[in-house]
Amino acid sequence: MSSDSHSSKMERKDFVKIVTTFLGSIMAAVIGLPLISYFITPALEENQQEDWVAVGPLESYPLGEPKVFSFTRSQVNGWERTSQSYGVYVLRQSETEIKVFSNVCTHLSCRVTWDEDDQAYICPCHDASFDKVGQVIHGPPPRPLDEYQTKVEDGTLYIYLLEG
Repeated sequence: MSSDSHSSKMERKDFVKIVTTFLGSIMAAVIGLPLISYFITPALEENQQEDWVAVGPLESYPLGEPKVFSFTRSQVNGWERTSQSYGVYVLRQSETEIKVFSNVCTHLSCRVTWDEDDQAYICPCHDASFDKVGQVIHGPPPRPLDEYQTKVEDGTLYIYLLEG
């Protein structure tokens, strides 16, 4: 008679290993999956923001003269919180016609300033200039200054800001 060294009975240490592995896997999944989701979700969220930004009372902008307005916006991008400064020039051409231009040069994103003597926005980086309505006078910029969409509600001027 041959004796079979492999019995169909499970040894106690094998049973404990299987149960421990099974319970450990369940605990790892219960804790790990939400933890992984917690870290990955902010990176998958879309970062584009759009909003109407109040630029102030319309009467604070004189007719025919560009006036600068600056503001800062905070943005949460995943785990990072950043603040970005914006500047615009508000040109009130008449009671109903208002143009708002970015103060960023379209060439290499330098900040332009209004020069009252030259009646032009001057970019200090590459000697570029733009006329009162944002068109390129001379220099390397490939296009006019960016213009914002505007609206007036209850005497307050708003610009449409699209970020992202």
